[in-house]
Amino acid sequence: MSTKKILLLAGDFAEDYETMVPFQALTMLGYQVDAVCPDKAAGDTVKTAIHDFEGDQTYTEKPGHLFALTADFASVKVEDYVGLVVPGGRAPEYLRLNERALEIVQGFDAAGKPIAAVCHGAQLLAAAGILQGRECSAYPACGPDVRMAGGTYIDIPADQVHVQGNLVTAPAWPSHPRWLAAFVKLLGARIEL
Repeated sequence: MSTKKILLLAGDFAEDYETMVPFQALTMLGYQVDAVCPDKAAGDTVKTAIHDFEGDQTYTEKPGHLFALTADFASVKVEDYVGLVVPGGRAPEYLRLNERALEIVQGFDAAGKPIAAVCHGAQLLAAAGILQGRECSAYPACGPDVRMAGGTYIDIPADQVHVQGNLVTAPAWPSHPRWLAAFVKLLGARIEL
């Protein structure tokens, strides 16, 4: 039996936890996680940013880690994957300018494959045009993006998750336990203790 593959669409200044934690958790569960970035190949790195909530009007941002990519963006074929992870941070802001990145998101959605997006990841979903008539959570500052894309923004606490159909969305990294559990459930996996 071959290992099931998940695509993680990253970019420079993706949020550190929202990139590292899903990559590590899904790998631990036995999935092959292909982390890719436009114009980069396996072995290249992206810089991450750490977003924290310290009482300011918005999150603070600090340098994160170098995150090693595990696959080539140029060779991505949606049919090879069972699900898609879209981390937040600043990367979705410019990844949505890449036509191939939009096609990848559209391909996962058209196939009904699970898509897990967190925080600013909703910007990529909105730009791909897959939110029309659908519900989506995100970092609150992305609520207007969801609404302008024809979706309904779901305002929930930062540690919660929203699932509608194949979309698993959440406001920020404090949601990881629920967000990843909901994504894995949509993938059809069962975790038993």
